[in-house]
This record gives sequence, structure tokens and C-alpha cells, in this order.
Amino acid sequence: MSGGGRLGDGVGSGPGGSIAAGGRDVAERAFLPVRHVLEEFGDMMILTGRTISSALRPPYPYGGELVSQFLFTLRLCWFPLLISTVAIDYGAPGLQAANFLNLIGGLDRLGTFFVIIVVRELGPFITSIVLAGVAGTAICADLGARKVREELDALQVLGVDPVKNLVVPRFLALMLVTGMFNIYAILFGLFGGILADLLNGGSLGPFWNTLFESSSTTDLWGSELKAMMFGAIIAIVCCYKGMTASGGAEGVGKAVNEAVVISFLGIGAFNYVFTQTLLATHPQILVIR
Repeated sequence: MSGGGRLGDGVGSGPGGSIAAGGRDVAERAFLPVRHVLEEFGDMMILTGRTISSALRPPYPYGGELVSQFLFTLRLCWFPLLISTVAIDYGAPGLQAANFLNLIGGLDRLGTFFVIIVVRELGPFITSIVLAGVAGTAICADLGARKVREELDALQVLGVDPVKNLVVPRFLALMLVTGMFNIYAILFGLFGGILADLLNGGSLGPFWNTLFESSSTTDLWGSELKAMMFGAIIAIVCCYKGMTASGGAEGVGKAVNEAVVISFLGIGAFNYVFTQTLLATHPQILVIR
């Protein structure tokens, strides 16, 4: 029996065993990034559940912080949003679509085009990009600085829940601000479309006629819901990356960079799922009038 044990040990430590062990190491190293992504995604889902439950469960001590974060985001983002929406909607769907429609004599259909592009897609998308790049980075840097200074650990020692007192107000503030800013993004985007229509020799009557004929309440509430969900994604990602930052100032900078990239990826993935679901459940908005 002892000889059999030594024989097994010899086989395991021979060339074949070394190759198998090396193969396992290579597989583990190759799978490590995927496992890291899945772990972070799971942690973010857990943070989302804790945030929603903390927001709904009394007490509600975050009222002052919620107002502060709302006003902070409002003050920080309104001007970049205005410039971005007018410039992008005038340049991309405005001029490009107007030039194409002029070729086929259909400039009066520009209003329909803006319902599809601006109301359904570009309004929420530009709003989320501006908020992720301006407010999201500020939130991540603030929480990351608190983390590396061990302020979050001190709050837990004092019996203060960081999720309820720090994450929840930022989560709600970003959802409210993105929903409100989405309305302004649509209005500014339509202003860009009006400029493109007038500069291409069109008139506002057909533009408004096709705009209101092709739009519906489903387009509006779908756009608002999408924008608010984008705000929720930004808040969760930026709060998570800030609260898990490490390594001093360099680690905070890395966390901010990762938060912006992950926010954009999450927004893109959710936009695909949301749009497919909305079109499948409301096929009447597929009809172009």
C-alpha cells in the first residue's frame, strides 16, 4: 500500500503532472479577468438591492444630503448638457438628415426623424453621458477620497450605515436629475433640429406637423424611464467604485476612470435591452407616420 502511494506521488510529480498543473495555471490566469468582472457585477447588484431596500425602509435621514446632491448635480451639469445637446443634435441628426432628405424631396419628414433619434435615443443618451462624465466622476472621487481616508470605516464603527446615508441620496438625486434633464435635452435637441430645418430652406409647419404626428405618450414615458434608469446605473457604478477604491490618490484616480468606462458600458447594454423590450411590447411605435 505504501508502495502504491509512492507510485501515485511519482506520477503526479512527473512530466505529465507538471504539464497538467501548468495548464490549470494558464486556464486560471486566462479566466481571472472574467471572474473579476463577474464578481464586480455581482457586488454591484448586491449594492443595488441594499440601496433600494435602504431607500424604502425607515428612517429617512438622507433628506438634507439628497437636496444637496440634487442641487450640486444641477449646478454642475446644466451648461455642459445645453451645449452638448444643441451641438450634437444640430450636427449629427439635424444637418446630416436634412441634407439626405433634401436629396429625395422629403425635408418635411425631418420632424419624424427627430422623434426617432432625439426623443427615443439621443436625449437620454446625451444626458447620461454628461452626467456620468461630470457628476458621476465627482461622486466617485468624493467617496473614493473618504474611503482611502478611512472615513467610511469610521462611520460603520459609529453605527452609521454608509449605504443609507451616502449612496441612497446620490442614487435618488441622479435618478431625479437625469429624468428632469432628459426633458431639457429633448427640447434643446429639437431646437437644433429647427435650426437645421431653417438653414436648409425648410419651414417649421411641416416639421412640427410630422413631429407631433409621429410622437406618442409611449415615446415620452419610455424616454423618461430610460433616462432615469441610466441615472441609477451611473449612481450605482460610481458609488461602488468609490467605496471600493484603494491605494491612495492614484487608486482614487483609477477608480474614477473605471467608473466612467463601466457606466458607459452599462448604459449601452441596458439601452439595447430596454429598446428591444419597448419595441416588442409596444409595436405601434414602429409605425412611421
